[in-house]
Amino acid sequence: MPGPFKLPAPTLVRSTASLRRVVDRLRREPLIAADTESNSLYAYQEQVCLIQLSSRSEDIIVDPLAVDNLAALNDLFADPAIEIVFHAAEYDILSLKRDFGFSFTNLFDTMLAARVCGWTKTGLGNILEDLFGVTVDKKHQRADWTQRPLPQEQLRYAQMDTHFLPALRDHLYAELVSLDRLEEAREMFDALCAISPAERPFDPEGYWRIPGVRDLTPQQIAVARELYLLRDAIARRLDRPHFKVFSDEVLVALARLGPRHPDDLRTVPGLSPQVILKEGQAILEAVARGRRARTPRPPTRNQSYDPLVHERYQALHEWRKKRAAERGVESDVIVPRETLWALARLAPSSLEELENIPGLGPWRRAAYGAEMLAVLAQVTAQLTSPHEGD
Repeated sequence: MPGPFKLPAPTLVRSTASLRRVVDRLRREPLIAADTESNSLYAYQEQVCLIQLSSRSEDIIVDPLAVDNLAALNDLFADPAIEIVFHAAEYDILSLKRDFGFSFTNLFDTMLAARVCGWTKTGLGNILEDLFGVTVDKKHQRADWTQRPLPQEQLRYAQMDTHFLPALRDHLYAELVSLDRLEEAREMFDALCAISPAERPFDPEGYWRIPGVRDLTPQQIAVARELYLLRDAIARRLDRPHFKVFSDEVLVALARLGPRHPDDLRTVPGLSPQVILKEGQAILEAVARGRRARTPRPPTRNQSYDPLVHERYQALHEWRKKRAAERGVESDVIVPRETLWALARLAPSSLEELENIPGLGPWRRAAYGAEMLAVLAQVTAQLTSPHEGD
């Protein structure tokens, strides 16, 4: 069981009417902590299975599998007068936008705040133990959140993910103010509100990204492709994640072995007896198709390599590394990697032009804009000036 702290009983919401009553209560709160639990370890397409909320005086657990209409929650999340507190918000926001179309306008992310403050331990479990003396039972991280009724231990685990966030937010808010980093953090929080839930459809060419595939022979790669397509078809049919059919390691081992008979499948480490029994014939047929298939060509890489862009990126990367060391934070707190590449490609030469660079809000432009422009100008001068002695 988690540590000695006694949690109050949460309010469980399993109907639309109950949700509306809860939302009417929460509208008066200036701050609400939130979190989600999903079933990514148990389904082909994951979905949000639980939504946890905490005010300063109450914990609430909403069951989206039971509530018919969750629109009332969007009224809370989109209200600019209510600060919504998450820990590591990106995944939760993407999931809530994807499943329910929610929007957000006023966020506080305690993990991002901790990183801006230079904390080295930013996992919620570590923070709860260090600040509040509470131990979280990590076994529930892999729990199946679709089962109903949910065991009390799982509900307690879910409740703890938000119960302490208001107090943690207050602690971090005070530290951000004392370090004069609140505006920097706010800019990062605002960027989270704007992220879009990226669709991730199945990529039939994704087998090229599996470790070990490029080390296979051309014909073995053709077998790997057929196994990759088969695995997706099985996962869709059974509504399971790909790895619960067979892992990437097993896929590569099957492609390398090229089994021809059912007994051959039993020699593959990690291929479960259940899969062999139910899908063994389909696996053998996929291997046979791969042997007969034309060998696939690897996807073409971007050939538009520009040495000047690469040099700019390397120079900006070094600048960011030094700046992060000075601040005592991780490098991407200074500027995201994608922003460095955008700077390297577009090569802005004025502060005004920095406004067109994704990832550079007003605070970052004011704090680092002149330095980044100086780095870019120096690289351009070094690479375009005549060599001595020419």
